[in-house]
Amino acid sequence: MLLVGEVLKSRREEIPAVTHVDGSARVQTVSKDGNPGFYRLISEFKKTTGCSVILNTSFNVRGGPIVESPAQAYRCFMRTGMDCLVMETFFLEKNRQPDGIRGMHPR
Repeated sequence: MLLVGEVLKSRREEIPAVTHVDGSARVQTVSKDGNPGFYRLISEFKKTTGCSVILNTSFNVRGGPIVESPAQAYRCFMRTGMDCLVMETFFLEKNRQPDGIRGMHPR
């Protein structure tokens, strides 16, 4: 992560996943030239949600190993409260997964 900054109090509720308990966040910026694919993803996310902040973190559930394959990513995604999963050019929404697979989520 490039730097740590304070999240504005007025925005903390909007982006709780990136806001630490002390109100700070680790900030990375993405440029169109440096990472065009990720830049496009963030741009489309902003068009849809009005928010240009994406959480970039290790992919694992607390206490578990870090995900190392697409199959592990999918299983982890389906067993957590995440709504969407992006892997390279694939975009998955949990509510669009087959019923039997959606049942893997313990909600």
